[in-house]
Amino acid sequence: MNHIVSQERAAVARSRRNPLLSRIRNNWDIYLVISIPLLSLLVYNYIPMLGIIIAFKNYKVFDGIWGSSWVGLDHFQTLFADPKFFSVLSNTLLINLYKLLFQFPLPIILALCLNELRNRMIKRAVQTLTYLPHFLSWVVISGIFIDILSPSTGIINFAIKVLGGSPITFLGDESYFRSVLVASTAWKETGWSAVIYLAALTSIDPELYAAASVDGAGKLRQIWHITLPGIAGTIAFIIILRVAHALGSDVEQVLLFYNPLVYGAGDVISTYVYREGIQNVNYSYTTAVGLFTSVVGLALMIIANTISRKYTNNGIW
Repeated sequence: MNHIVSQERAAVARSRRNPLLSRIRNNWDIYLVISIPLLSLLVYNYIPMLGIIIAFKNYKVFDGIWGSSWVGLDHFQTLFADPKFFSVLSNTLLINLYKLLFQFPLPIILALCLNELRNRMIKRAVQTLTYLPHFLSWVVISGIFIDILSPSTGIINFAIKVLGGSPITFLGDESYFRSVLVASTAWKETGWSAVIYLAALTSIDPELYAAASVDGAGKLRQIWHITLPGIAGTIAFIIILRVAHALGSDVEQVLLFYNPLVYGAGDVISTYVYREGIQNVNYSYTTAVGLFTSVVGLALMIIANTISRKYTNNGIW
């Protein structure tokens, strides 16, 4: 009996000395489940990050990463001295700004409209129709848009000609190209993005609407004073992520839509990296470009999160 008591006291003493070890021993099954995605994250996301070291080397394939010579910040100096880079940088920023201004509000509006629909059949039909484009690849969507916008057979130019106008080469004119990118992204992602806001709307207490209705508030006033404040945290969260992605772009979308006629407006950082890295085999330089955009994206996210927390009390952390 005394031996058992002494063993229990020793176990309690060990657990007090190593509380983390004790928690792992008691909840080993939960830690085992968590370890699988953490291991996957480590293998596929963090270990490949070691490759950014070639941004500071003159990487040669046959010499390998460690055998290639160090060049310090030479690739970054080349980057900032290249006028072509600032052209693609401005294109990337403008396209993402247009998406933020014109495409970002659409899922919120769609979610608000769906939330007010009382006919379940119509609501589900609208949801399904708006979700579907998300599951189409950019290859299919670019084909649809190219057919619709064709100067000779497209339905848009057919309508323009019926109204007495001249056909427009939307995909060959720099003044229209960014609008095509924003419109195609909006058509593909609006319905899917609305799911996030619809989920956020379910967290709003229905009694708030009942109280507002008793006070004589109409639908628009209820949306303004109850619904929008109720999903403000979600909106802030999405905006912060969008700002962090200000130097990113969907390279597949741009590659399928653009052509040499619209390089001046449609060439973005991703396509520039593709040409320099894959076609011109300039791996070190394009890694420096990627590292620069990642650092800027992280800085923008921290700034956006700080501003959001200061003025709206909402943020990612």
